[in-house]
Amino acid sequence: MAENLILSKLEGVKQRFDEVSELVNSADVMSDMKRYVALNKEFKNLEPIIKAYDEYKTMLANIEEAKQILAEEKDEEMREMAKEEMNSLIEQLPAREEEIKVMLLPKDPEDEKNAIFEIRGGTGGDEAALFAGDLYRMYCKYFEKRKWKVEITRFTEGTMGGYKEIVFTVSSSSEGVYGIMKYESGVHRVQRVPDTETQGRIHTSAASVVVLPEAGEFDVDLKESDVRKDTFCSSGPGGQSVNTTYSAIRLTHIPTGLVVTCQDEKSQIKNLEKAMRELRSRLYAIEYQKYLDKVGSQRKTMVSTGDRSAKIRTYNYPQSRVTDHRINLTLYNLPIVMDGEIDELIEKLQIAENAERLKESGL
Repeated sequence: MAENLILSKLEGVKQRFDEVSELVNSADVMSDMKRYVALNKEFKNLEPIIKAYDEYKTMLANIEEAKQILAEEKDEEMREMAKEEMNSLIEQLPAREEEIKVMLLPKDPEDEKNAIFEIRGGTGGDEAALFAGDLYRMYCKYFEKRKWKVEITRFTEGTMGGYKEIVFTVSSSSEGVYGIMKYESGVHRVQRVPDTETQGRIHTSAASVVVLPEAGEFDVDLKESDVRKDTFCSSGPGGQSVNTTYSAIRLTHIPTGLVVTCQDEKSQIKNLEKAMRELRSRLYAIEYQKYLDKVGSQRKTMVSTGDRSAKIRTYNYPQSRVTDHRINLTLYNLPIVMDGEIDELIEKLQIAENAERLKESGL
C-alpha cells in the first residue's frame, strides 16, 4: 500500500521532470529569462528525486527477483544468497521510503535563497546589546564553518559593546541559506550575571532575530520612480574618507514608506547595491509574510517566523543550558553552542517540521 502510494507520487514527479527537461531547452523559454531561471531551478530540484526514484525502483525489482529465485530455485546456495539479499533490502526499505517521503514534500521556493539577518538588542539595555553581539558572533562562527559569506549592511554599537542593531546578508553559492537559518527568527532570551552586576544576581535580557529570504532580481518589480535616493556622510568607524564623503545611501520606497540605509562600504555604488538588495527583500517579505502567518499558525517549528515576537530559545549561563521552546529540546552544552555549534538545534527543528508536514500531507 505504502509502496504503491510512493511509486504513484514518484511517477508524477518523473512526468513533470520530463516536461521541464523539454521546456528548459525550448527557444520560447530561453527567450524569457524569468521563466528560464524558474524552470532551470525546478529542474535542479527535481534531479535528486528522480535519482531516488530510480534507486527505489531498483530495490523493489531486486526484492521481487529474490522472491522469484526462492520460489523457483532448487540450489540451496543460490537460495541462501537470494534470501540474504532480500532480507537486507527489505530491512533498508522503510528508511529509504521515509527519505523519499520527505523529498516529496512541496518545497518552499524561498528555502533556496540567501538570507538577510537582523539582530536587535531588546529588553535589558546594555546587557541586551551585549547578547545581540554574542548571537552575531555565534552565527558568524557557524557561517564560517559552512564557508558562507557575510556582508554587513549597517550596525549600531551598544554603549558597552555588542550591538543595538546589526543587519547583514549571508550568501552561499551551493546551499540555500534561508532554508537552513529560517528557524532562528524570533526572540532569544539570555539568563546570566552581567559584568556590571556587583551583587551576583542573574538578569534576564533578550534580543530579537529576524531572518528574511533575499529577493532575487526577478522576484520584485521595483520601479526606479518609486524609490527616492538620498546620500549622506557615513558615521562610525571606517577612517577619514568614510566620514567626510557622501558615500552612505538612504533609500525610501515612496508607495510603502519603507526606508533602508547602508553605510558599510566606502563606495557609494557598493552601498547603493546593498541597499537596493535589502529594499527589494523587504518589499518581497511583505507578501511572503502572509504565507508565513498561515504556516506559523499550523506548525510549532515555524511559530517564530509567523510571529517574530515569539520567544523561541533561552540561553541559561549558570546552568550551561540551551532550551528551544518550540520542540522542548534542552542541551547542556552552552559554551559549545555559543561557539557556533548549532547544527543539532537546526537539525532537530528540521526533523520536527518534516514530521509535521508529513502528517499534513498524508504520506
